[in-house]
Amino acid sequence: MKILKSQIVKIKKGKNLKVVSPTNIYGAQFGNNCFVGPFTEIQKNVKIGDNTKIQSHSFICELVNIGKNCFIGHGVVFINDAFKDSKPANGKKSKWLKTKINSNVYIGSNSTILPISICSNVVIGAGSVVTKNITKPGKYAGNPAKKIK
Repeated sequence: MKILKSQIVKIKKGKNLKVVSPTNIYGAQFGNNCFVGPFTEIQKNVKIGDNTKIQSHSFICELVNIGKNCFIGHGVVFINDAFKDSKPANGKKSKWLKTKINSNVYIGSNSTILPISICSNVVIGAGSVVTKNITKPGKYAGNPAKKIK
């Protein structure tokens, strides 16, 4: 049995990045004044804008771009495999899709974000599942997430 330690490798960071251990971060890029809570994994090719906070137990997969002044609650999971062929892509990165979160987006704890785009100035309620692009500012919640205000 081999036990691996948490690690932070090949990141690009702005000023004042705070990371609470244990955390795995592989090849991500951070703006200024970002925060990452413990038990979080952020994979390569992820970009995170200035003043964005990611709380504990979150998973941010490859191809996710998060804007400035965002909040990612506890246990938020991003997905880049939409199971297009009714099965997992099995590591075939050509089948993975991008996720774009614009600025001033607040995602509540235990939400799941599929490969979509969310415009600026949006609040996602806790436990929501975002399955489609959000193109209008407002508050969204549910499974699937729908505009509530």
